[in-house]
Amino acid sequence: MNAIIVTGGCGFIGSALIYYLLEKTDLLVVNIDKLTYAGNLTSMDRLSNDRRYVFKKIDINNREGVRSVLNEFKPVGVFHLAAESHVDRSINGPGEFIETNILGTYNLLEVIREYWVSLENRPKNMFRFHHVSTDEVYGSLGETGFFSEKSQYKPNSPYAASKASADHLVRAWHNTYGLPVVTTNCSNNYGPRQNTEKLIPLMINKAIGGGDLPIYGNGKNVRDWLYVDDHVEALHCVFKNGQAGEVFNIGGNHEMTNLQVVKVICELLDNMKPRSDRKSYINQLKYVADRPGHDFRYAIDSRKVQTEIGWKPSHTFSSGMKKTVEWYIRNLKASKLP
Repeated sequence: MNAIIVTGGCGFIGSALIYYLLEKTDLLVVNIDKLTYAGNLTSMDRLSNDRRYVFKKIDINNREGVRSVLNEFKPVGVFHLAAESHVDRSINGPGEFIETNILGTYNLLEVIREYWVSLENRPKNMFRFHHVSTDEVYGSLGETGFFSEKSQYKPNSPYAASKASADHLVRAWHNTYGLPVVTTNCSNNYGPRQNTEKLIPLMINKAIGGGDLPIYGNGKNVRDWLYVDDHVEALHCVFKNGQAGEVFNIGGNHEMTNLQVVKVICELLDNMKPRSDRKSYINQLKYVADRPGHDFRYAIDSRKVQTEIGWKPSHTFSSGMKKTVEWYIRNLKASKLP
């Protein structure tokens, strides 16, 4: 049985990818995760008896640990999703982002290059290292325009800068050493099992718990929203069909201001889980001081992945949000909210 490695597989996107791969392929999936605050091992409970799933608690900076997994399972490829990912945390403590996103990617690339060089011709030619990145590496857009694969890198937060650095390392390892890599830069993901510090689950949590719904600045910052199941389908398609050395931008084609997103959440909760006083959750809205260096707008031009790979998102923002809010209502208890 061919094996695939997913780094950061206990995270939000990583766990969704693992479930997708186990459902849609016959691969053995090996999950490497350090289990930081963002890694939720309970999200993988459904796989406890699945013989095609293996979990290894390993830091990607631990070369010997990663090397042992490569030698044991002989993977045909690696999806690299292990990363520190929250912008606010990167502002308050950038060191961990440098350690994981830059040094971790470097160490991973070196161990994987060593493994790839040792392979015989056929598995060597089949192998792919898929680096999963973000549209935040491109900086901020104004009222118009879109990020494309040719957009200049202009990261504005420590998080974005660390991911941009990792992107450049991956590109260099391809051009210098020939390592067969593909890179994808995605827009904002949402869906079930996301860490509750992110905007959408945070707002659902706060609303149900009766707290304020804090909106940075005037709430007019714009993001392109991508349902996580659509994203992981795209990742698999690019892994299979993307040419080595290429970059693909993956977007949901759903631009929304932060304020619009919160209003959608409140409307869904008003219908699915009404407040006891029957007032709208929107009454809990509270504007707070803006985040330092807050990028105004992100928007993805995903024509390349649609034309060359044949992928496009299946979910509208409405359908994806309905599934998301339903999941959090079923799985969250007010007593456990932050």
